[in-house]
Amino acid sequence: MSSPERKARRGRVPKPKWFLLAIAVAMIASILALNGWVNPKVGTDADRQAPRAAVDKVPVSVLDGGSVVDATHGQVHSIGYPAKTVALTFDDGPDPTWTPRILDVLERNKVPGTFFVLGSLGAQHPDLLRDIVDEGSEIGIHTFTHPDLTTVSQDRLTREIDQTQLVIAGATGRVSYLVRPPYSSETLALDNNQFEVVRELGDRGLVAAFTDIDTFDWERKGVDSIVAAGTPKNGAGGAILMHDAGGDRSETVAALERLIPALKAQGYTFTTVSKGVGLPPADQPASASDHNLGWGLVTSVSVATWFVRMFEIALLVLGLLVIARLLLILVVAIAHRRRARRAAARPTTAPVTDPVSVIIPAYNEKECIAATLRAVTASDHPVEIIVVDDGSTDGTADIVANGGKPSALNNGIRAASYDIVIMLDGDTIFEPDTARLLAQPFADPEVGAVAGNAKVANRTSLVTRWQHIEYVIGFNLDRRMQDVFGCITTVPGAVGAFRRTALLAVGSVSDDTLAEDTDLTMALGINGWRVVYEERARAWTEAPSTFGQLWRQRYRWSYGTIQSLWKHRSALRSRGASGRYARRGLLNLGIFQVALPLIAPLIDILLVYGLIFDDTVRTLVLWGSVLAIQTVAGIVAFRLEREKMRILWLLPLQQFVYRQLMYAVLIQSVSAALTGIRLGWQKLRRIGRFENVPTQNRDGAASNVVAARRPATIPSVPDPRRPAPTQHVPVQRAHRQARPVPRPRPRPDVEPVTAVMPAMRLSPAESPTTKLPVIPPARTFAEAEQGTVEVWSLGAPVGVGGQPEKQRPPE
Repeated sequence: MSSPERKARRGRVPKPKWFLLAIAVAMIASILALNGWVNPKVGTDADRQAPRAAVDKVPVSVLDGGSVVDATHGQVHSIGYPAKTVALTFDDGPDPTWTPRILDVLERNKVPGTFFVLGSLGAQHPDLLRDIVDEGSEIGIHTFTHPDLTTVSQDRLTREIDQTQLVIAGATGRVSYLVRPPYSSETLALDNNQFEVVRELGDRGLVAAFTDIDTFDWERKGVDSIVAAGTPKNGAGGAILMHDAGGDRSETVAALERLIPALKAQGYTFTTVSKGVGLPPADQPASASDHNLGWGLVTSVSVATWFVRMFEIALLVLGLLVIARLLLILVVAIAHRRRARRAAARPTTAPVTDPVSVIIPAYNEKECIAATLRAVTASDHPVEIIVVDDGSTDGTADIVANGGKPSALNNGIRAASYDIVIMLDGDTIFEPDTARLLAQPFADPEVGAVAGNAKVANRTSLVTRWQHIEYVIGFNLDRRMQDVFGCITTVPGAVGAFRRTALLAVGSVSDDTLAEDTDLTMALGINGWRVVYEERARAWTEAPSTFGQLWRQRYRWSYGTIQSLWKHRSALRSRGASGRYARRGLLNLGIFQVALPLIAPLIDILLVYGLIFDDTVRTLVLWGSVLAIQTVAGIVAFRLEREKMRILWLLPLQQFVYRQLMYAVLIQSVSAALTGIRLGWQKLRRIGRFENVPTQNRDGAASNVVAARRPATIPSVPDPRRPAPTQHVPVQRAHRQARPVPRPRPRPDVEPVTAVMPAMRLSPAESPTTKLPVIPPARTFAEAEQGTVEVWSLGAPVGVGGQPEKQRPPE
């Protein structure tokens, strides 16, 4: 493969592995659907009972006959029980709590029972079906999901019966011909619709078993009431109706303990339904095909039930963990704000007034670079500006090939004259006091980096407004908590400051990952440097304005974060400050920014599952509660950032579109990480819109630039192979050399980390760097524009027309 092809392949955004993802989602959806299907709450007719119809088509012999109606072979026969003969029947089971207790009572009293089971519950508890058969009781069919059979179609009726038969066959190896239709009672209560169901069951070779004596145990009126209702009158025989599922059946169990001995004392015989009316045993051997199909169904349901149960428990634990973390972040963020206010009101160190080097890596930034430079030159702190053009193709420079953002930053670091180095992107606008505020924490010699407060400037579309909400609620709240616990993992590339000594100590900016800012911050923290957050140092950046651009940006961020975590994973085993930083920062990032978001789509799937198969109101209440907590967090975050809250109405909509996009990005990033694909420096299309950027200092004064001074000494660096293009940036000359900030060493008690990238050397093939003189505060940028146009490359100044000027002698 040729070099251009390799570069093109490296720069291409890989297609997401949607096929594998679709298979995984389909499997999870199928498991949830199967679990929902075996849940009796499935369907709108599960609790719907049809009103009573006419009875003119029901034979009188059926209305006045026995409780077992046999409509097989085209004829209808009504069969009753002999006197002093009763069959204990139980509906709606099996239940893992009450069915075993009822079986224990029957076994102690040496009597059988007939259990009309729901296929949905039998599929979840096949062991209970086997226990019923093994202990000498009989199994009948009570449909699969307990619908009123008079309200369903013929196909639905067939499925309800056949699926229950399969469950019984898979669990016990037997089938049953006895059916008790849901919501039925005595034969005297049959109407035309119910009798038509009896005929349809008969056409399928099934016998309908109704009741003679209803204990109404489901009303839970007490044990005495159940015993009284379950005692036959005048020595008559019949089927006694009770329930072994559907709620608390402790009264039913207690009533059986009294009813069975009482009826035995009166000379009653206990039997099963089929034996009591003189029919063959209801339990017949199942065919091999039915047994195999039933076993497959029971096994699938068991797996689905276990998965959903574990899924619900895991989500409950994770949900509580996320909520607890969110509440902790809110408390810590408020404490961080109060601490920052106290520190600003009562400073303990002298202000840092020494100049700083500002490095701006630029790659096709012609729409924004002018605004960026104007903003930096308007700083109220002395700055040295170094613009590094990394092989731009839009006219920024046509000199060298794209070496990547790390290469560009390293060029700037090598060219910097001062120990405090501020890095910002070419599409970022600083406020007048941003550079000064970023420099102040470096009064502490242990501080190696300072993270600023990145703001979205172009809040003009739905996509950018969602990003604004994410920046305020997500990034900045997290950074406040990380600052308090000393584990900041990312100094944003849009606004961050570094101690040059610390950068060189860790090997400068590495190109090992796509998230060079996260990689560098982790390296600094692991090597013992403090990384702090300065919330007042604000910078305004142009966020991606389309979903495609957002995808590419977040893919790079997400993939780079995973790379950084993997690169620095060995620090988790370190001792001392390095280990503490890694165990706090890396674990927090890995768990809450990678692992949990990776499984977060399951929460949305469970939401849909709850709306379809579970209690809709309860599901909506739970989802609304989580959204309410997020809204409270948003209000707190917006108040801390002094942002207008009216945009928070978009927060609920963010849950349905924006969040799903972030899930997909993370899934693709993990997939790419497993396959080892890498990207180059992805460039987003900029339009240079900065509607929300302040034009004044926070006190309302106009922004200033500093009085002219002598240009800073330019280090000796080889010239590029081709001459630098013409640059037109109005600046003022400098007149004296600024004093660099002292360069401290890392703390000696910190365990060193040797797995760092060696410092990069500049070569003629490296990116050209434009270096502006130090600009201290005194005059406005408009006034500075009237001065001499003078832009410094890494060799000599470049004049108008791109021709090198004669080197000016030192003044």
